[in-house]
Amino acid sequence: MTLSAAATNGTAIDGTANSGRAHSDTADSGTAHNSLDAGHPLMDGRTADSPLITAYRGGKPSRRPVWFMRQAGRSLPEYLKVREGVAMLDSCLRPDLASEITLQPVRRHDVDAAIFFSDIVIPLKLAGVGVDIVPGVGPVLDKPVRTAADVAALPQLSWEALEPIREAVRLTVAELGSTPLIGFAGAPFTLAAYMVEGKPSRDHLGPRTMMHADPETWTALANWAADASGMFLRAQLEAGASAGQLFDSWAGSLGLADYTRFVAPASARALDHVRHLGAPLIHFGTGTSELLVAMRDVGVDVVGVDYRLPLDEANRRLGGTVPLQGNIDPALLSAPWEILEAHVRDVIKAGASAPGHVLNLGHGVPPETDAAVLTRVVELIHSIAPE
Repeated sequence: MTLSAAATNGTAIDGTANSGRAHSDTADSGTAHNSLDAGHPLMDGRTADSPLITAYRGGKPSRRPVWFMRQAGRSLPEYLKVREGVAMLDSCLRPDLASEITLQPVRRHDVDAAIFFSDIVIPLKLAGVGVDIVPGVGPVLDKPVRTAADVAALPQLSWEALEPIREAVRLTVAELGSTPLIGFAGAPFTLAAYMVEGKPSRDHLGPRTMMHADPETWTALANWAADASGMFLRAQLEAGASAGQLFDSWAGSLGLADYTRFVAPASARALDHVRHLGAPLIHFGTGTSELLVAMRDVGVDVVGVDYRLPLDEANRRLGGTVPLQGNIDPALLSAPWEILEAHVRDVIKAGASAPGHVLNLGHGVPPETDAAVLTRVVELIHSIAPE
């Protein structure tokens, strides 16, 4: 893996020249390990040769792997039924329920991976930060984090608080067999953006202003978010997830210079918590076509590409260095089948130029998606033999 020039040679997020590594001791992240336990699915033979992990590692899979972001969620009637009367964050923190929701799309669609059902603000909740998911709005904090004093007052996430996450992963992996579970965490910028704004934002002016107007406070907040997300991801991977994805939903609001200077080192810091485990790491953001190289260079094995950029162009920009994931346009899931089928085939053709390709959407599954269409897309992808 490589680190970005900003993280290795230039000015890091804390204003010092360093590699961005060896940060996991800054949080209460438990006892360090050099690798995953022998009974982990990647180590005991269950998932190491699966189509997904093979493609993530640049090999030729036995069939074309596909999974969908937000596949476990509102597009499934069984999800709506099991979530009746249960608040979003509560459903994430009940291990039996989180496991059941994670498994639902694997049973229905025959996708090649499960994505752990949770939310990027769960580390905040477990740390003791006042946050909730408001229907129709999204994550809302009791109090935005906007000053140095606000950041200094943030509670630290403890390793023990993550036990519901580990238990949910253990329950899920026990049912998945040879199908890998993907763990995930929100990237520090996206998490910090919610914390500064106090709620979702269209332009993220608050965090973007803080970077320049009060860089020390931004650094402290980004590092807090990096450690919280890193611990969250580590808990999932050590408990049995076979890969980990860092989601930077709002990084597309940044220019390359700001991303490289103020964000990439924090993302590298988050990943420092899990690099030693050896599981494939994926980095995905929306609206990030101009940031792909910098996102790769924080040190990941796979780059996710949203629907805005063809995969062959993404591969050209990345120099053919990493497998890609994506990037079926979610809007076409409601188009006539012949249009959707042609689009999926185009995505497969464009992805053939990369060292490896995992089919996915270029963003999440829209809630109104017909679940039968997703199943049909999976069948189509699996019917096209890997080259």
